[in-house]
Amino acid sequence: MGNKEQYERRETLLLHSGEPGAVETAGRLLRAGGLVAIPTETVYGLAANTFSPDAVAAIFRAKGRPADNPLIVHIAQFETLGELVTEIPPQAKMLADAFWPGPLTMILPKKDRVPEIVSAGLSTVAVRFPSHPDAHAIIQASGVPLAAPSANRSGSPSPTTAQHVLDDMDGRIDAIFDGGPCEVGLESTVISLAGSVPCLLRPGGVTLEMLREVLGEVRMDEAVLKPLKKGVAAASPGMKYKHYAPRARVVILDGAFEAYKDYVNSHNEEGTVALCFSGEEKALCVPALTLGGETDGVQQAHRLFDALRETDRIGAKLVFARCPSKAGVGLAVYNRLIRAAGFEVRKL
Repeated sequence: MGNKEQYERRETLLLHSGEPGAVETAGRLLRAGGLVAIPTETVYGLAANTFSPDAVAAIFRAKGRPADNPLIVHIAQFETLGELVTEIPPQAKMLADAFWPGPLTMILPKKDRVPEIVSAGLSTVAVRFPSHPDAHAIIQASGVPLAAPSANRSGSPSPTTAQHVLDDMDGRIDAIFDGGPCEVGLESTVISLAGSVPCLLRPGGVTLEMLREVLGEVRMDEAVLKPLKKGVAAASPGMKYKHYAPRARVVILDGAFEAYKDYVNSHNEEGTVALCFSGEEKALCVPALTLGGETDGVQQAHRLFDALRETDRIGAKLVFARCPSKAGVGLAVYNRLIRAAGFEVRKL
């Protein structure tokens, strides 16, 4: 498993939000063990029946995804959580009341009925309740919780439009359900409630500050900002060393804009592209892609993966990325960017 050449070639059907029978077709395909890319408010997910190990195994083959990378299970009502986990602690109910449906994933001890392939052999399962109306309708139409990682080739930038999915997964999956561009643009926040203290494993649209407002003490796993230690199992998707990466080499330049500008303009070889904040591109002598305002983490999150994919479309060989803030949603942007860069950060 994890060999990208072992996937089963299949015709990929395109379904569209609002099209008569589209939701029912997606639900039927999923019940039959098929793979359907579905829109969520975060990124497009590659969905399969959680309770079918064969269907879930097909996700790993289609993506070329390593088997030790756990999946997130998507539900359409809070009550379904009890079918997946051994207990629902008070903190889970507090977080659900505050953020579900929405871009928050909770990790809890799993029931035996959740196949080991879903949890990558861990004793826990990651669950979230997406807010996208099409995702909600498709989960209900399928009649089962849906295991779904991002609907892209493993390691590449996550898809935020149906076209991104088509670019990566055409011929590898049964259907793509086009529900328009994703609102958030980065994967969900992941918090583990399986230990004595709640622990943030992956930042997202629900920020660390927001989690602490609800729960009080929440610690942040050191792998949010650093590579996962050798030999340590990934407790959450997105904790691997290299992830979300375009074909180009990405280097993060950490410093004020003047220093960034000077560095980029003195390293302007052919194939070099700048990934900067709005308005800064005018001072640079290389092609530039913008992420949004320097202080607007929400806009940066919405733009990041599309910008990384754009570097491939324009044939970039080297990308010099501005370092985002590590506060609020900026922490999530930085978390994805350092993995896209393989943790190559230069202090200016």
